[in-house]
Amino acid sequence: MSDKNLSYEESFTKPIIKYGRITNLVAVLFSFIPAIVVSVVYGAFPGIQNILTGWGLIAAIYLVYAIVEPISFFPVLGLPGTYMSFLAGNIGNMRVPCSAIAQEAVGVTPGTKKAELVSTLGIAGSIITNMIVVTIAAIGGAALMNAFPPVIIEAFTYVSPAIFGAIFALYAAKNYLYGAIALIVAGIMFFIGGIPSYVMIPVSVFSTVAIAFYLNSRKNNKAEK
Repeated sequence: MSDKNLSYEESFTKPIIKYGRITNLVAVLFSFIPAIVVSVVYGAFPGIQNILTGWGLIAAIYLVYAIVEPISFFPVLGLPGTYMSFLAGNIGNMRVPCSAIAQEAVGVTPGTKKAELVSTLGIAGSIITNMIVVTIAAIGGAALMNAFPPVIIEAFTYVSPAIFGAIFALYAAKNYLYGAIALIVAGIMFFIGGIPSYVMIPVSVFSTVAIAFYLNSRKNNKAEK
């Protein structure tokens, strides 16, 4: 490892891992505070059996996402961005797009250390902006939403698909072949039907990555010959 890479690891990566673990674990502990307050102050305790049942239902729905999302989003978010995003939330509809657009605007190569730094700044900016918008929405959001006609409210359900479609177009434009492969794989599963999203996402991601590695290895082998 070069001195530059070693310096990057020591001054940036290791502190990020250290404080990223601490902040995320503290957030996990803080998430129990409302339940503890309700239980201790008001005496509302549902019982261990009900707690375990509820946890099992939630785990059955979201456990797969807890495995799939960090793996799927990491190439775009980078290490610091992953810690920040899973702490702040709104990953798919806010952090990933902001990270991708920031990298595209600066013109860095995804997966590099420069891209990781740019991603960190983009996500940090999105978190600050998000806090401001959420504060405004918390104060006057209800009145604003009531003022919108029903067709506008219904349109908000298409925000996330539109964002993911824009991100797909952004990266597919860089390599039409890989974009077509990802689209074909997802399209086949969509037309088969009955396949849940937590299966479609990892299959689409990892199959595209595997095919890309295979095609690149073939290209490199031909170049060597």
